[in-house]
Amino acid sequence: MSEKTKYMKKSEIITFGIGLFGVALLTGWMPDYTATFFADFAFKGKGFDADTMSNVISIVFLVAGIVGAVCELVIGYLVDNTRTKFGKVKPWVGFGVIPLAVISMLVFVAPNTNNQTLAIIWMFLVYSAYTMFCCAVESPANCFGSLCSPEPSERSTAISIASFLRSIGQSGGMVVVLVVGLLMKAFMGQQQYKNAEGQGLDLVISTAVCALGLILFVMIFFVNNKERVPFTQEKVSLKDAVKVVFTNKNLLMVSLTKLCGFGRGVYGTVSLYIAIYLLGSKDLKLALLLPMGIGTAVGTLLVNIVLKKFSTKQTFILFSLYGASSLAILFLVSRGVGFNDGLIIPFLILNFFCGLQHGNTNVTPNIMIADCVDEIEYKTGKRQEGLAYAGYGLFSKVASAFTKALGPWLLYTWSGYLVSTDANVAYATQTDGTLNKLLMIYTIIPAAFVVLQAVPVLFYDMVGTKKENITKALIERRAEKGSVNEG
Repeated sequence: MSEKTKYMKKSEIITFGIGLFGVALLTGWMPDYTATFFADFAFKGKGFDADTMSNVISIVFLVAGIVGAVCELVIGYLVDNTRTKFGKVKPWVGFGVIPLAVISMLVFVAPNTNNQTLAIIWMFLVYSAYTMFCCAVESPANCFGSLCSPEPSERSTAISIASFLRSIGQSGGMVVVLVVGLLMKAFMGQQQYKNAEGQGLDLVISTAVCALGLILFVMIFFVNNKERVPFTQEKVSLKDAVKVVFTNKNLLMVSLTKLCGFGRGVYGTVSLYIAIYLLGSKDLKLALLLPMGIGTAVGTLLVNIVLKKFSTKQTFILFSLYGASSLAILFLVSRGVGFNDGLIIPFLILNFFCGLQHGNTNVTPNIMIADCVDEIEYKTGKRQEGLAYAGYGLFSKVASAFTKALGPWLLYTWSGYLVSTDANVAYATQTDGTLNKLLMIYTIIPAAFVVLQAVPVLFYDMVGTKKENITKALIERRAEKGSVNEG
């Protein structure tokens, strides 16, 4: 069997990406908008203590992240023990989208209560539930990249293109929010829309639209795509599951990139407020993040080009150093120009170049994990995609918990952010000191963590001759067993 045998239809590569696009269309914007919904809209006018609520929001995301980390291991264990005619991954993705869509809607339907304790309990429960259902769909969806083809180069191309479409989906949710706002304004009039926006109604409608998109696009993936790398028949114990995650050096190093770089994502916590206070309107969050989203999409394509000349290890380190530099430049230019109309254009342009680094973190780790799955199969004879991606997902969820705890704390406590107490005014005026700190949360703090994320990769060695030899050995094994599905 030739190493360069093509297994996937061209349409499958696209529909794999469409499935990830659908998932990202909903999950890509939920955390950041959930934070602002809880802080600014859910219980406005109820007389709750603002300091208490701000601190609780940080803890809500921390707890939900820990819940998500545990769920990653559980889901990974269940995926690797799933045996159906659809495969081991597809059933989780295809049948999990409706529950995920429903719970996502419930996040933006706050109870009408004057009891602050009840409100806090609701936030903990509803967002933890969302995190669990999100794990049950997102983690298996990511696993599919290692199952779509046994040929590494074809697999890498499929993952890169799918990641490109997923990055578009992450910005797509913000487009929905913008369009929903414009339509509401057209039908309701300026004043009625302002009142509805003050209650977060636009977020509720936008969530419904994205939830429908999630179901539609994932179904396209489910119908057209096929798992081609056979699962091994051995059952995996929970003890073995934990062992796989923490004892395979290369998988552990890839997973630690998320933990070491957890603070790189805090920029998302303040992106809405950067749009409001630097660009002048919540609707301009799209104008703020679209260049970054385009940069991310372009970055996924650049990564695929760079990978043809450099190893995954070298590619990850190069993009990390570039990312930190671009964020530092954005900070220096912003401080030099100042917070005025003259900052908008250079800020948006530099945002594009900052976005290029995200193409690396969206693509390269997924390719590295697929290579780790090969290494684990080579050593143990067991194909454990679910657990490998669960290990990465576990660290990712813990990192996300830290991010979502640190981000709101930086925003609502450290920066001195003032929450509006007027039911008909969405956002209060902020001081210059607060605006400067918001800029730091968007640039300098993430830059430091972008450098830190590259440290574990220095110890990763599933590259070069080692990778080539393992790939060749696995292809020969499967050829002997006649177990690769080329159809």
